[in-house]
Amino acid sequence: MVPVLETQRLRLRGHTFSDFDANFAMWGDERVTRHIGGKPSTREEAWARMLRYPGHWALLGYGYWLIEEKDTGAFVGEGGFGNFKREMSPPLDAPEQGWALSPSAWGKGYASEAVAAMLNWGEAHFGENRFCAIIDPTNTASIRVAEKAGYRRTLETAYKGGVTLLFRRG
Repeated sequence: MVPVLETQRLRLRGHTFSDFDANFAMWGDERVTRHIGGKPSTREEAWARMLRYPGHWALLGYGYWLIEEKDTGAFVGEGGFGNFKREMSPPLDAPEQGWALSPSAWGKGYASEAVAAMLNWGEAHFGENRFCAIIDPTNTASIRVAEKAGYRRTLETAYKGGVTLLFRRG
């Protein structure tokens, strides 16, 4: 079961079938995917991504949450911890934290608020604060969120033919 996390303005919860349209709208938006994969997702790709999340929770006991505004229920984005078995060097040796927000949620501090809630849960769940994140070097907004959350850039590496930055925390 996916735990529900709440902050002052946000609720982080498990995905449901009814979340797909908002999820696809976000992943189909080139402003979101410019720094994550480089191209908008098809419906099929967005569906496969959404199906991965319950699999993480069921098999690993952690995963990604859907992020929504607590007062309105409006879709904000998603984020959490994953083990995606990425083929990169060096291999990731700690739970990987990630987040993506819909453009309508940008500039409101939601990413930092959600990332902090995830980290509080993660530290309690994993019993440590050692996490990693990979971020496109041109994604300055996510780099700021990561640094605010205590992540430090450790190296530049390659992933799927592009340059990515590896950040570590703890």
